[in-house]
Amino acid sequence: MKMGQAATLPCRKGGTYVTELYEWFRKFLNECPSGLITLHEFRRHFCNGTVGKESAEYAEQIFRTLDNNGDGVVDFREYVTAISMLIEGTTVEKLRWSFKLYDKDKDGAITRSEMLEIMQAVYKMSVAASLTKPDPLTAEECTNRIFVRLDKDKNAVISQEEFIEGALKDEWIREMLECDPNTVKMERPLKGNAVL
Repeated sequence: MKMGQAATLPCRKGGTYVTELYEWFRKFLNECPSGLITLHEFRRHFCNGTVGKESAEYAEQIFRTLDNNGDGVVDFREYVTAISMLIEGTTVEKLRWSFKLYDKDKDGAITRSEMLEIMQAVYKMSVAASLTKPDPLTAEECTNRIFVRLDKDKNAVISQEEFIEGALKDEWIREMLECDPNTVKMERPLKGNAVL
């Protein structure tokens, strides 16, 4: 149920980082000629490129995290900054971005309900994509397990420090929480049957 399993990174085999960024830039401008994308457009592209309506909730969380300035649109700078960091960033940088994804109200702490909401969206999307068998752990059980391991001061919220420190020490948690750049792709599905 790792986040981001439902999409593929537009990257050429053996390609360089600059080539990857160029591909993301080309796809973004192809899909968003204005250089801006709204939540509605992002949700449509994301859902069409993954598993349909099953990924709509997750798409909204990704969009919210991409929209750094909170103006309701994602511009290319916001988009490429996230892509760049998710491709080339350190583990800590990637975990900071993932923390923002879970911290829905942006108050600097993740509540159990915020984490559960993302876990449920990812679980629903992963099962719908048949990328994973239904995990023996439900989204609730995963959330509970993560909270037991990360909430060191037992105050019912996970701080960014607890999130990063705990994920760095526990591979299972890191795999569950780290966001994959594949989740923020922009790609229109093929229309009709392509003739090869």
